[in-house]
Amino acid sequence: MNTAAYLIERLLQFGRAHGLIEELDTYVARNTLLDLFHLEEPYEGIPTEPVPQLPTELLNALLDCAGEAGLYDAEIYALRVNFEARLMGALMPRESEVAARFTELYEAKGPRAATEYFYRLCIASNYIRTAEIAKNIKWDYPCKYGNLEITINLTKPEKDPKTIAMERLLPAASYPKCMLCPENIGYAGRVNFPARQYHRIVPVTLAGERWFLQYSPYVYYNEHCIVFGEKHEPMQIDHLTFQRLLDFVELFPHYTCGSNADLPIVGGSILSHNHFQGGNYRFPMQNAKTVSSYASAEFPTLTIESIAWPIAALRVTGKDKNELIRFADKVLADWKTYSDPAADILAFTEEDGNKVPHNTITPIAHFEADKGYIMDLVPRNNRTSAEFPEGIFHPHREIHHIKKENIGLIEVMGLAILPSRLKQQCEEIANVLTGSASAEAVAVAAPEHADWIAYLINRYGTALTAHEAEAALHREIGAKFEVCLEHTGVFKQTPEGVQAYDRFLAALGCTKL
Repeated sequence: MNTAAYLIERLLQFGRAHGLIEELDTYVARNTLLDLFHLEEPYEGIPTEPVPQLPTELLNALLDCAGEAGLYDAEIYALRVNFEARLMGALMPRESEVAARFTELYEAKGPRAATEYFYRLCIASNYIRTAEIAKNIKWDYPCKYGNLEITINLTKPEKDPKTIAMERLLPAASYPKCMLCPENIGYAGRVNFPARQYHRIVPVTLAGERWFLQYSPYVYYNEHCIVFGEKHEPMQIDHLTFQRLLDFVELFPHYTCGSNADLPIVGGSILSHNHFQGGNYRFPMQNAKTVSSYASAEFPTLTIESIAWPIAALRVTGKDKNELIRFADKVLADWKTYSDPAADILAFTEEDGNKVPHNTITPIAHFEADKGYIMDLVPRNNRTSAEFPEGIFHPHREIHHIKKENIGLIEVMGLAILPSRLKQQCEEIANVLTGSASAEAVAVAAPEHADWIAYLINRYGTALTAHEAEAALHREIGAKFEVCLEHTGVFKQTPEGVQAYDRFLAALGCTKL
């Protein structure tokens, strides 16, 4: 029996059972897979094993067969993943079929049925990498602001030296322009760019323009989606941003949707393509309590509030979408030029004779049936200084051993995405706290944690149980993330910071109630 041919039949069974292909599509899918494996004929017979819930085990076995046959360089993980996309691409419905089915379900059964179908499709195709995502470490951290959610992200593997060497030899490429462009659908990939034969997107109309909805392959939370423009245009926070966000949550009221800021340091990892992120998830920030309420004669129908959150945010609620957009426009326009030197806020600095802007906003929208549209507007400032060269309102250096990357939209909302290195490092530090490892040896292996290890020993000693050590590290990492968010907040949660916040709101024409 040819193992690959047998596994192909099992994969075809999986595709039919999970709605990737219909019965008649099996002929085409089988022949495509036989061609990929250079096989002249299929397995004769019907596999009797149960159809799995996920394709991971079947794919891994097929990829092992392909690697042994020299169909890709088995030493390079990126090429293994790209070959997997080719396999699952043979089982995928066409882009137009996915879009048509999504629209059909939206119109017949509503937005939740449409997104559930699309999400299940992305899981069944292994585009959403469920097995890898399950490895992530996650816990809650209760603090004075409510609950923060902490994750150590283990889904994206480190690049090996051979991959890095191959990348250096590749010629410069400009297609696709970035990983968010619609041209990614069906793309074969290369060692430094993922294959996307199993990638599908669905069109949505926002502010009268065609945008697209897709899911993240490495979801950080339930139904983690990305909404991106059809054109390859840079991130920009403006009037259309607010209109698009509110249009999206009107179309999908069970989703939250927000935008990363459009400036370096306070923006996301992709500033070259205008996009939002959202999902069927209630983030910790959405549970933040009201601190103060404000009234605006210009916007009498809106509820305007400050919230108890480490990153100061202005929460505005109303049932008139256009009124919210007008208010958000005013906040953005006023904030872009607002300076308060007493709070270390400067809207502009001079650099080589040019006026450099520093103020922008991270906007987040969701919908609640009893309240209407809710938008959190988070003031951001990306100015640096001699004391804080990475950013005044950026994680400061005492936090960098835990988190030094930009604080983007997801983390603003209270969900920490921490680097994978922390898993192994925390296991070693836990051994110090239980007395089974030398503090000096661990500090030498991870010098960035040396001061932290000394603090932990001073606080907890070295006689904890394994469970107590893990719990202590979870608390301390949560506390670090809380401070990290406080560093990021433009208006601090101090008496002076609250006064500075009130000065800005007064400049907006808002009166504290």
